[in-house]
Amino acid sequence: MTPTISGLYVYPVKSCKGLYARAAQLTPRGLLRDREWMIVEADGDPARFITQREYPRLALVETGLCASALTLSAPGMEILAVDYDLEGAGRDVVVWRDTVHAIDQGDVAAGWLSAFLGKDVRLVRFDPDVRRMCNLQYAGDTGAHTGFADGYPLLVIGSASLDDLNARLQARGVGALPMNRFRPNLVICGLDAYDEDHLATLACGDATLQLVKPCVRCQITTTDQASALIGPEPLRTLAGYRHNPRFGGVTFGMNAIVTAGAGSALSVGSAAHVEWAF
Repeated sequence: MTPTISGLYVYPVKSCKGLYARAAQLTPRGLLRDREWMIVEADGDPARFITQREYPRLALVETGLCASALTLSAPGMEILAVDYDLEGAGRDVVVWRDTVHAIDQGDVAAGWLSAFLGKDVRLVRFDPDVRRMCNLQYAGDTGAHTGFADGYPLLVIGSASLDDLNARLQARGVGALPMNRFRPNLVICGLDAYDEDHLATLACGDATLQLVKPCVRCQITTTDQASALIGPEPLRTLAGYRHNPRFGGVTFGMNAIVTAGAGSALSVGSAAHVEWAF
C-alpha cells in the first residue's frame, strides 16, 4: 500500500486549537499560516511565550482563517477578527531558546485574550522578514527555518502509530485518544506503526520533506483538547515503551523540514513516496 496523506492540520496561533484542511500551501516555514501568531506575557522585554503547558484553557480557543483575517472564538467570548495586514509595534519575544522580532497585534486582541485567560497577555505575529533557524545539529546546512513552532516547520505522524498506542491504552482500560492530542501537521496512512521514525524523506508531488528529529512529547498531550481537562495519559503509557534516552523523553512523531517544493500544495489523499533512512 502506497503511503498517503490522510490529514493536514494548521495551527494559526501557537497552542490554540488547530484547523483541519483538505489542502494547504507549503512554505519554507511549513504550512501557510501555521504558528504565525503567538501569545506572550504582557510584561517583559523580551516578552516570553505562553502555551497550554501553563494555560490549558488555550485548548478552548478556536481559530479560523478567513479571506483577510484570523478569527478567534472561545466559550463566553464574542468572535474576534484580527486583520492579516495589521501593522502594530515591533517587539522582541522569546520562544524557547530563541529571541525573535515580532509584530504586536494591538490592544483589542490583547484585551480579548487577557479576559479569557485571566492574565495580561499580548498577541503577536511572526515578522515575515525574520529567519528563525532550525537547529543545525539536525537540519544541517539546509537553511531550514520556522515560525513560532517549537523548533521545526512540520510534525509528521503515522496513523498506525496512534492505532498502536490506542490499542495499548485500551488494554489498560483507558479510552482511545484522538490525533489532536499530538498536534501534527501531516498524518500519513499506509505505514506500519512508528515507521515514520525510520524515514529519511517524504515526497508529495513537488514537495520533499526531510524528517530530521523525533518529537519529544510534553504534558500538552495529556490535555483533552475539547475540555482542557488534564490526565495522566498518554505519557504514562508512552513512557513504558517509547522512552528515548538520546533525546531525554518519550517520542511520538517526527519533526520535518522543507527541502523542495515550497509554494506547492499538499492535499489529503495524495501519495507520499518515502525514502528510508536505513
